[in-house]
Amino acid sequence: MQFIRRAVNWTPKTPIFYGWVTLIIGALGTYGATGSAQVTIAGIQTLIFEDTGWDRSTIAIGVTIGTWTAGFLTPIFGKLVDSQGPRWIMPSASLITGVCFLWIGGMSAVWHFYAAYIIARGLGNPALIGVVPRTVAVNFFHRKRNLALGIVSMARPCFGAINVQLIALIALWSSWRTAYRLLGAYSILLTVPLLIFMRRKPEDIGLRPDGDIEPETDSKQISNNSDADSVGDHQHEMNWTTSEAIRSSTLWFVISAEFLVILTSGTIGFQFVPYLKESGLSVSTAALAWSISSLMNAFSNPLWGFLSDRYSPRKLVLSAMPICIAITTLFLLIDGGIAGFFCVIFWGAASGGLNVLGGMMIANYYGRSSFGSISGIMGPFQIGGLGIGPTAGAYLYKMTGTYRSLFIFALTAYILALILFGLAKKPKLTSYSNTNSG
Repeated sequence: MQFIRRAVNWTPKTPIFYGWVTLIIGALGTYGATGSAQVTIAGIQTLIFEDTGWDRSTIAIGVTIGTWTAGFLTPIFGKLVDSQGPRWIMPSASLITGVCFLWIGGMSAVWHFYAAYIIARGLGNPALIGVVPRTVAVNFFHRKRNLALGIVSMARPCFGAINVQLIALIALWSSWRTAYRLLGAYSILLTVPLLIFMRRKPEDIGLRPDGDIEPETDSKQISNNSDADSVGDHQHEMNWTTSEAIRSSTLWFVISAEFLVILTSGTIGFQFVPYLKESGLSVSTAALAWSISSLMNAFSNPLWGFLSDRYSPRKLVLSAMPICIAITTLFLLIDGGIAGFFCVIFWGAASGGLNVLGGMMIANYYGRSSFGSISGIMGPFQIGGLGIGPTAGAYLYKMTGTYRSLFIFALTAYILALILFGLAKKPKLTSYSNTNSG
């Protein structure tokens, strides 16, 4: 019994700060889970409906339901990772996701795809892509927190783009089904390193955030009544409870803006490959544009994180939004083709920050002690928007017969999000101040 306890509590010694190890191993889990991510399905949907005879709305409905399931489960996973950590959550999700991918590879009916995809997406997104790895990053890092969040956020679009190309290549050699069987085997095998390496926070293994030696100043001794948006000293941050954060209007401004941003990404992003194909480009060229766009989106995330550790994430997002608005306007002035190819790439590069800066604002405003639970509140709105997007885009196109309506919708949503981010100033922890005022 003692041997088993020692084996369970054993932590590998590493030559680098253990927080970086958790990011690397977590990224391997993200790679597996991107088999059900929208960025992957968007790039390979043509392969699926050419093989099965389904139309795009059939696949989009399954993606929407699976994404909504992930949104519903995100608050649950947020509370679990705050209290239990990722060590059992991530391996379990990877195992189940792997089995679902094997099922997708051998499916013969629509309900097979729906059942396997919904389970893989519902569990894989919060546990391996979203709230769980992000919470681990916030717990292990303070001074480099936003850089760590940027790296975590980079994994999904980067690995999604890689998966699109790998699945397409394997489809030339065999079929997209073989690719999913291989991805399923990978996810099942990954349960072992996830179980060995993942931890809840550095204090659990005798370390401090960022690998520091000296203990930090007790954050509860520091006042938080400044309206400034500066990142400030992480040692002096306040740690809000979930109930305190819920009463903050700033949280809801950020949540509403993130909902609109991600709704827009799902609406137009999922339709880019068909849009380019119908404008005269080949499927492979259209998929290449989407892959490059996703990679540009991915690689911009660590840059936004690096900048956010030095400047206000709010000011950065207010700088990024007008660029996205300008690029979206260009889609209304062109007819796809080569111009559309480059616009898709530029859109991916510009929109990357919009998907991560909101989460960085949450971490900077509300601290790390309840980050999983607080960001879990935002999860259903983010995932809900992402889930609505593919179906909304498919039906907008079906009703109007043109992609122009999708870009007008995106432009409107971006403008509203810009206004909401502008309202999301740093909140004051008034409940704490009132408690200590008398």
